[in-house]
Amino acid sequence: MIIDKHVHTPYCPHGSTDTIEKYIKQALQLKYKEISFTEHAPLPKSFIDPAPDRDSAMEWVSIPAYMEELKKLKSYYSSAIKINIGLEVDYIDGYEKETREILGELGPLLDDSILSVHFLKKEESYYCLDFSEDEFERIIGVFGGLSAVYESYFSTLLTSINCDLGPYKPKRIGHITLVEKFKKRFPHTKPIQEYTDPILDAIALKGYELDYNGAGFVKPLCEDSYPPLSIAKEAKKRKIPLVYGSDAHTAKGLGQGYEFIDKELLT
Repeated sequence: MIIDKHVHTPYCPHGSTDTIEKYIKQALQLKYKEISFTEHAPLPKSFIDPAPDRDSAMEWVSIPAYMEELKKLKSYYSSAIKINIGLEVDYIDGYEKETREILGELGPLLDDSILSVHFLKKEESYYCLDFSEDEFERIIGVFGGLSAVYESYFSTLLTSINCDLGPYKPKRIGHITLVEKFKKRFPHTKPIQEYTDPILDAIALKGYELDYNGAGFVKPLCEDSYPPLSIAKEAKKRKIPLVYGSDAHTAKGLGQGYEFIDKELLT
């Protein structure tokens, strides 16, 4: 019985047009016990999406429809599967106040949420880390090397864990090794554990959960979970709850990577 707490919807501009009900029917076929729909929360209104296609998150105008549709489906399928209404919230360096306000507005409506880092700041500009391998290569050039990108990512991630985003701050941290999405093309020589140990220590200290994300297994330049097994085991040593997330952006994407992850590590 799969519990999957990181799933996207047709409200995602870079996802698919598969209906939420199609996701639910697929989840039932896979014998899911519980599912959290965690669409990318709208970005702060004063923040300009740095992704080349400006398709990183749901539009503000879509929030009422998203919430209403999920409320209806949650009720309709309540006897078959537990459905959680959630959001994946971006931590953006310099936009803490606006993010706190977003969480204050939307947090009371949610059953579940994830806090993730997709955007890196360099001087006064922002960059979308996981848009494409070519964009990642450009970011390496802007930052002055792959090591600088890693340092920026994990520093931003650590700040996101420690910052005060108010009472509705998500308690689960998303895909903590997303910077490795293109690692087969851009291999880094420094052991990843040197970056992740301080992250895991901070998560453990806060009592947060960890997104054990299977999406990397279907990324041809990654073919690994976020985080990889060795880091997931380190998280378990620290008694950090690990929660499987498919990070599916299509109904068929549900369950992706689940066959490869260590089920004994899951909460």
